[in-house]
Amino acid sequence: MKKFIAEFIGTLWLVLGGCGSAVLAAGFPEMGIGFVGVSLAFGLTVVTMAYGIGHISGCHLNPAVSIGLWVGGRFDGKDLFPYIIAQCMGAIAGAAILFLIASGKSDFVLGNFAANGYGEHSPGGYSMTSAFFIEVVMTFIFLFVILGSTYTKAPRGFAGLAIGLCLTLIHLISIPVTNTSVNPARSTSQALFVNDWALGQLWLFWLAPIIGAILAGIVYKVITPETTD
Repeated sequence: MKKFIAEFIGTLWLVLGGCGSAVLAAGFPEMGIGFVGVSLAFGLTVVTMAYGIGHISGCHLNPAVSIGLWVGGRFDGKDLFPYIIAQCMGAIAGAAILFLIASGKSDFVLGNFAANGYGEHSPGGYSMTSAFFIEVVMTFIFLFVILGSTYTKAPRGFAGLAIGLCLTLIHLISIPVTNTSVNPARSTSQALFVNDWALGQLWLFWLAPIIGAILAGIVYKVITPETTD
């Protein structure tokens, strides 16, 4: 249970910190943090939790990460579904806290609530095809960096920093396209509050990251076979 509680808290923090920065701070008049600030916020949530709970649960915070690590031989399959459930529950709890805070503003409007989308719901108006490919590729790279930085021969103590910086870079690239998912739990939590179009497009933000994660797990296992953390 300790691992699952850690994943719950960690994913809650990911959503509250990352999506919270987008909802509460990104568009603040004259002092908004913008895309760069939101990108840093997502990266910082991973860095802080990597050192906070990495020794407990591995700090996955993401169903696609858990699946990719399992495919890559780094994660026990018996914990896969409990991890995914804990991550989704933590993400929803984080979104609920964010909604409670944001709705306290006198002129609160839900808007897209940092939900992921394509077409008319893409920040830059990108198509479903663009959204699908960028989510596959970004998740592939994310898992590739995770698998590489946690490899037994990698420098010790720097994995959390490398992974967090990778997520920051991923957001800098892909926020204009999809608002950046690479994480089905994060996408689900925001879509549940937006409802309507966000739930209708949610399938892509489960399918594409999982495909990218599986491909990364297969490729990395081939080039650096390893069965232990």
